[in-house]
Amino acid sequence: MRFSRLSGFYIVFAAGLLAGLSSCETTRRQQMPEFSSPANDPTKIEQRQMEAVSKLVAEISEGKIVYSVPKDQLTRGFIHQFNDGTTVDKVTIRKVQERPKDKPVYYLVGLGLKDGMFRGMAIPLQYSTDNSLYLSSNAERYVIEGVGCTFCFFNFEGNKIVGTTCEENTGGSSCDLTIKDNNTFFK
Repeated sequence: MRFSRLSGFYIVFAAGLLAGLSSCETTRRQQMPEFSSPANDPTKIEQRQMEAVSKLVAEISEGKIVYSVPKDQLTRGFIHQFNDGTTVDKVTIRKVQERPKDKPVYYLVGLGLKDGMFRGMAIPLQYSTDNSLYLSSNAERYVIEGVGCTFCFFNFEGNKIVGTTCEENTGGSSCDLTIKDNNTFFK
């Protein structure tokens, strides 16, 4: 009788241990990732592509703009953004502030020519509290193309670009403004 009690105890103990181990195994399997990895998931890839990337372009020190990226690299970035044979010969950062109380907006501006016609592009920069200026990949591009104009100007309302003006408006001259989403300036 003692043997049957003990064997019964061992059977119950073994069954409990086996049940406990199998439940641990089931739990472990449920925590294992599935075969598809997040890096290959199309929705995750699109989400990463939509996330903005920012790069430090300049800093403001004692009221002056100090470039963190060499101007020749910025020139190449504008040529890449135009991607149509436009040559860029001037790159600058322009501060726009309608009234002294308004928060300033800074634009990275590239000016040049395509087939002898004026071309320009302005990209707004993000201003941080530590006086740094960043170019974000989700910043829009304001592109102007002169037709019969030797020089075009961006027109501002407040701190935003709203149009263009031709330097010399002789009949048939114009400056056309196109706004494009995002940029691949540093790619």
